[in-house]
Amino acid sequence: MPFNKKTIAHIALLLTNLFFAINLSAAKHLTSLQLAKPFGLNVVRVGVSVVLFWLLFLLKPLRKKSAPTKKIEKQDIMRFVWCALSGIAINQLLFLKGLSLTYPIHASLLMLTTPILIVFIAAWILKERIGFFKILGLILGISGAAILIFANATGAAKDDVLWGDILIIINAVSYTIYFIIVKPLMLKYDAVMIIRWIFTLGLIMILPFGWKEFTEIKWPIFNSVDIATMVLVVFTGTFLAYLFNIYGIKILGASAAGFYIYTQPFFATFIAMIFLNESLPLYKVAAAALIFTGVYLANKPIKNA
Repeated sequence: MPFNKKTIAHIALLLTNLFFAINLSAAKHLTSLQLAKPFGLNVVRVGVSVVLFWLLFLLKPLRKKSAPTKKIEKQDIMRFVWCALSGIAINQLLFLKGLSLTYPIHASLLMLTTPILIVFIAAWILKERIGFFKILGLILGISGAAILIFANATGAAKDDVLWGDILIIINAVSYTIYFIIVKPLMLKYDAVMIIRWIFTLGLIMILPFGWKEFTEIKWPIFNSVDIATMVLVVFTGTFLAYLFNIYGIKILGASAAGFYIYTQPFFATFIAMIFLNESLPLYKVAAAALIFTGVYLANKPIKNA
């Protein structure tokens, strides 16, 4: 019996978060062995994705006859620029730089603060009411993040972890801003078209920061494992992950996509423990419990009086 669209969408969202989780350990592998520096790896990641998104456009395999507006309207150009800045340039540069300094498990858990930030920044912009449980959720989420950031933060190596965690948090804030400002575009344009242009503009923005490190990537000493890892970062962890995520949101909605975000830390934890020998001490478990509870409470609907 063939899968229906909803089943395929659920599988796509599950794979999206599996790909993102694999991407954490794969990128960490390349940067920790100094095969590629974070900004240079970003040029490869975003650059190849741009090529693939444009090939997808030229081949037109997913475009419908009744597609929304294809040409960007003049009044939306700056919104596309801001989306590229917050969603690709700042987000991706700080993410891989932070990941190169901290642990994949830290990064996956700290990224879970994004749903909490979305609730509060959106409420601030849209002037929505914030109840007790949402405030409690924010406090718990911040507490969990603080445990990750400051636990055992002593010594030179721990200083790097501290800065890495802080960069991941800033990256989450940047992605939150992107998530909010891209919503009006989603109502007017085809989702794949939006990402294609955001990635294209984002590539232009990151080139000045990443070109030097891109030229320093040690391609000649890459072995088969390193090449496979790069493919995981670029093809599955970026191109397919973004594409599958869009499909899932389109069929099931943003709420369902948000639910699957919770699976990412579990995937990331097991992958990091198996392939990077990363440990899971009690403080990480406690931080995870606080962040998960915080996200749940922050996204709990407010009952009308």
